[in-house]
Amino acid sequence: MKDGVNGVALTVFIVFFLAVTVMGFMASKWRRAENANNLDEWGLGGRSFGTWVTWFLLGGDLYTAYTFVAVPAAIYAGGAAGFFAVPYTILCYPLVFTFLPRLWSVSHKHGYVTSSDFVRGRFGSKGLSLALALTGILATMPYIALQLVGIQAVLDVMGVGGGENTNWFVKDLPLLIAFGVLAAYTYSSGLRAPALIAFVKDTLIYIVIIVAIVYIPIKLGGFDDIFAKAGHAFAAENPATGKPRGSLVTAPQAQWAYATLALGSAMALFLYPHSVTAVLSSRSRNVIRRNTTILPLYSLMLGLLAMLGFMAIAAGVKVKNGQLAIPQLFEDMFPDWFTGVAFAAIGIGALVPAAIMSIAAANLFTRNIYKDFLKPDASPEHEAKVSKLASLLVKVGALVFVLTMDKTVAINFQLLGGIWILQTVPALVGGLFTRWCHRWALLAGWAVGMTYGTWRAYDTPSATQDHFGNTNLIPLIGEKGYIGLTAFVLNVIVVIVATFVLKALKAPDGADQTKPSDYTADAGDPGVRTDLPPATVGAPGGH
Repeated sequence: MKDGVNGVALTVFIVFFLAVTVMGFMASKWRRAENANNLDEWGLGGRSFGTWVTWFLLGGDLYTAYTFVAVPAAIYAGGAAGFFAVPYTILCYPLVFTFLPRLWSVSHKHGYVTSSDFVRGRFGSKGLSLALALTGILATMPYIALQLVGIQAVLDVMGVGGGENTNWFVKDLPLLIAFGVLAAYTYSSGLRAPALIAFVKDTLIYIVIIVAIVYIPIKLGGFDDIFAKAGHAFAAENPATGKPRGSLVTAPQAQWAYATLALGSAMALFLYPHSVTAVLSSRSRNVIRRNTTILPLYSLMLGLLAMLGFMAIAAGVKVKNGQLAIPQLFEDMFPDWFTGVAFAAIGIGALVPAAIMSIAAANLFTRNIYKDFLKPDASPEHEAKVSKLASLLVKVGALVFVLTMDKTVAINFQLLGGIWILQTVPALVGGLFTRWCHRWALLAGWAVGMTYGTWRAYDTPSATQDHFGNTNLIPLIGEKGYIGLTAFVLNVIVVIVATFVLKALKAPDGADQTKPSDYTADAGDPGVRTDLPPATVGAPGGH
């Protein structure tokens, strides 16, 4: 690590950061309706994004600082197990193709802004809707925290904020400034800000990855040398465990963990509130279907990006915090000016999803907590104001995760959120295809899954903390498996058993506001509107 502040890299980073900040504030005027004070406009960008805007928005939303920092850091720390992120992004798109177009259709038909809106309408249960809203907000906070960890990693490597012994306020001040800027333009421009910035973010990331995957192997002697050095490093004994540090290929005893982690993550990815928000902002059902065919291009990028973990080992990068491995690799291998470009890609790659996530969580709070339980007569303008304020509070919650939890294995932030969001599958995904499950059974299953998953995650220590230390693995049938998937299985069992019991007891079921044709409706069909004219924005039935 270079001594002091890398002035050239920091200058380039600041230039890009200021540029996207200006774009973030200018986005409030991009495709703006006359009346923008409602959730359709602020929280969903007017429901008007086409294929390419949606592609960049979803790419910016799903491929985040987690992608750029935490995935290769996991490979740097333990080897092939970190590659679970590649198959899960491949597995998720066939799943998405089957259910997200249905969610788009019914949401645009009824004016639903959140997934909890749909669940309330489908099952006639505000309690179930509230449970899903709280879960979405809770699962989003560690995911936003992961983005802030990405920004903090590049700032640390550039020498900004001082060392480990620096006063905590001085050390975290640059992160707090970045947080403040993010909060300001999200408040001002809503979903249009990350949608516009996503173009810059994705362009920078593709440039950096293409350069890195060509330039760094040339400097390190080719992939043969990279794999040989990485294999030798992984074969060395870890003093803490007495076992090899990792492996180039997944060991037989770890394959069940790898498979369950990939499957559980694939099931969870598009259920996050930010994924649903990006989907509902698109103009038509076919936009979603087209995006499921072209988004796998990002999975190719992710596979190449994951290789940087091996390159960091081969380059002799030594860091105590694995999240610094890739930023440090860039600083060691690239000229200072291009290091600044790479750091800007990571930083902007954190800002875009953090903005979408905070908007999505704020929409959940406003629609499914504030309006449903506190102020049912809230006007569209009042809803937008509350959502803007809530988006600030969500970011504060994410900062709590960053400043209090162990950041050395930041990928656990995402896996912890996955445990929680998986418990919404029976109500949300199941509800898109059938209403057989009883609303009280769904609530009971959710409670069991959330309780078990949180308890097991809390009860898992690591070398650096007593709780939430290794949220992805627990003993399961003689092997190790993903906590979230285990909790989901328990959730489903409870739902099925409780549904049979409740139906036998003739327990009252809620009213279904939807009908079968709602799930295949598209833009142009009666009652489905996407490009909302200014005169009808926010008006009842204006969807």
